[in-house]
Amino acid sequence: MSVHFEERSGVVPCQTAWGQWYQTMEEVFIEVNVPVGTVAREIECRLESRHILLRVRGTEILKGKLYDSTIVDEGTWTLEDRKLIRIVLTKSNRDAGNCWKSLLEEEYVADLWVQDQMQRKLTLERFQKENPGFDFSGAEISGNYSKGGPDFSSQVK
Repeated sequence: MSVHFEERSGVVPCQTAWGQWYQTMEEVFIEVNVPVGTVAREIECRLESRHILLRVRGTEILKGKLYDSTIVDEGTWTLEDRKLIRIVLTKSNRDAGNCWKSLLEEEYVADLWVQDQMQRKLTLERFQKENPGFDFSGAEISGNYSKGGPDFSSQVK
C-alpha cells in the first residue's frame, strides 16, 4: 500500500552529505551515494533494532543509534548500479504519529520545514490506508496533522 502511495505522491527527503533519507508510515529509506564501481564485498552494513553501521571501502559512512526501533529481520540493503546503497528499515511503531525527526539520535535531523512536510505526508498516508477507495496522493492538508492528525476512531457512524 505505501509503495503505491509513494509512487503517486512522491517523497519528502532529508538531504545529507552522503545522500538522503525519507520515510513512510511503515519504513525508513536511506540512500547513500558511493564511489562509482563499488562492489558488494567492499560494503559492511550491520542493521540492528536501534543501531546501524555502514562502512564502504573501510570508510565509516553511518554509525549510531537510530531515532526509533526497527524490526531487524525485515531490514535490507542493496547496491544499485554500483553507485548507490539503498537501506530499507521497517519501523516497529507503524502509525502516522511516529514521524522520525532524525535518522540517528541527534544526527541527520530534518529541518523544521522538512519535518512538517514529512508529518503531513504520513497523515495523508494514514488517511489513504483508512479510506482505500479515495486517492489522497495529491491532497493538501492543514490544521491538526501533527502526531498523525485527528483521531476519528471513537466517532459513532
